[in-house]
Amino acid sequence: MKTFLTNKKACPPERMFGSRRGITLIEILIVLAGMGILFAIIVPQFSQIRENQVLKTAVADVLSTVDKARSQTLASKDSSEYGVHFQSDKVIIFKGIIFSDIDPNNVITDIILPANISNVTLGGISDVSGDMYFNRIYGAPNTNGTITISSPSSSRIITIYQSGSVSAN
Repeated sequence: MKTFLTNKKACPPERMFGSRRGITLIEILIVLAGMGILFAIIVPQFSQIRENQVLKTAVADVLSTVDKARSQTLASKDSSEYGVHFQSDKVIIFKGIIFSDIDPNNVITDIILPANISNVTLGGISDVSGDMYFNRIYGAPNTNGTITISSPSSSRIITIYQSGSVSAN
């Protein structure tokens, strides 16, 4: 005669081993290692993209500031000349032909890190800062030269021509 198991609480062996559900520690470690590799590849790329964007913004800010000073001079705003003072971390529009850092009318444009002005060469003199102003009648600068804007991995050169125009490489 056949005997049947009547204990309904007992779990058959195929159910106990064959259909385990859940995540094992090894699976978690594999996923974490994969994510770590992806982050190691992607994060430096985002950092480089941000650095390039900050450099482009700094170049645009310097170009805009020089153009604004020239435009104000040509418009004879307040019957005065306007100039630009370059420092490593900022560009300042000043009124007149001599820069004064305490003048309340100065218009300051900050350069966002990691970009900075690393070299100012005006009239053949190279330094980390410098001044120039525009002639009120013609809009020509009192001096021409280059401004180098750098970031940790690259740099751009802005050229100020004797005509008063500016360009970036």
